[in-house]
Amino acid sequence: MKVSYNIMWTEKYRPRSLNDLRGHQDIIIRLKGFVEKGNLPHLLFAGPPGTGKTTAVLALAHDLFGPDTYHHNILELNASDDRGIDIVRTQIKEFARTAPYNAPFKIICLDEADNLTSAAQHALRRTMEKYVRTSRFALICNYSSKIIEPIQSRCAIFRFKPLSDEEIREYLIYISEKENLVYDKEGIETILYIAEGDLRKAINILQSTAASGHSIEALTVRKTIGQADPEQIKNMVLLALNGKFQQARSQLHELMLEYGLSGTDVTYQIYKEIPKLDIPEVSKLEITQYLAEVDFRISEGASSNIQIGAFLAKLSRIKYE
Repeated sequence: MKVSYNIMWTEKYRPRSLNDLRGHQDIIIRLKGFVEKGNLPHLLFAGPPGTGKTTAVLALAHDLFGPDTYHHNILELNASDDRGIDIVRTQIKEFARTAPYNAPFKIICLDEADNLTSAAQHALRRTMEKYVRTSRFALICNYSSKIIEPIQSRCAIFRFKPLSDEEIREYLIYISEKENLVYDKEGIETILYIAEGDLRKAINILQSTAASGHSIEALTVRKTIGQADPEQIKNMVLLALNGKFQQARSQLHELMLEYGLSGTDVTYQIYKEIPKLDIPEVSKLEITQYLAEVDFRISEGASSNIQIGAFLAKLSRIKYE
C-alpha cells in the first residue's frame, strides 16, 4: 500500500470550485448567484470546524477570479495567530486599500475571526466600510455570537452545519480508492463515529491510519488515534450498573493503559454511550448528572482514575438502592 506522505490530504483533495463542494447545497446555490453577478457583499461563515467554511471561501474566490488572478486578489489570515488591533491597522488595511489585479475587488479571508479582540473587531468595522470599493471581507468563525453586532450587520451570514455521515463516507471512500488503500466498512464507520460530522478530522484520521502502514479497519483506526471500542465502554458502564464494581474498575484501568486515554477522553466516550444503554430514562438522567460532575472535577485538576472510579462506584450504588 503506497501512501503519499508529503502533503496533507485535507489540502490535496480540497475542492477548487463551488461545483466540487459536498453538502450545504442551499449555501452553494447562494454563492453561485454571487459568482454569476460578479459581485458579493461582505461574508460571515459560521459553524462547527471541518464543515467546509474555508474551502467555500477559497472555491468562491477561484470561481470569481479564475486560476490566473486568484492568488493576486485574496489575502488569507488566521486570526488565532494575528488577532490584535495592529494586524488590522497594518497588514489588512494595506491590502484592502490597494487596487485589485484584473478583478472588480479583492477578498480578505479572515479565518477564526471569533478570536479577534474586541478592539480589533471595532477597528475592522471601519476598514470594511472605508475600502468596500476595492475589497470584500470573508470572516470565518465557529461562534458568530463572538462577532460584534456592527460587523454582523455588514455581512451576509452563512451558517454551516456538520456534514452527514453519508457525505463523509462517500468522500472517504473516494480518497481511499485514489490512494489505493485497503479498507472495510467497519473501518470507515469507526472514522464516522469519531469524526462526528467533521470532514477534516475524518480525512486526517484516514491519512494517519494509512501512514501507520495498516489497512483501514476498526481496530487499527482506534489504535491510531487512541480511542477505545465503544462496546468496551458500554460494557464497563453496564458492569457498574449491575453492581460489579471491581470488574468495572479493572476494565477502566485496562482501557486507559491499552489505549492511553485521558480522563476527559473516557468521560466523553461514556457520554456518547449513555443514550444507547437499555435502562430507564430516569437512570440515564442520573448517570449524565454524575458524569458532568466528574468531568468538571477532572478539568479542574482532580485525579482521573479516582474520579472515574468514584463515578463507577456511584453507578454500582444505583443497583443496591
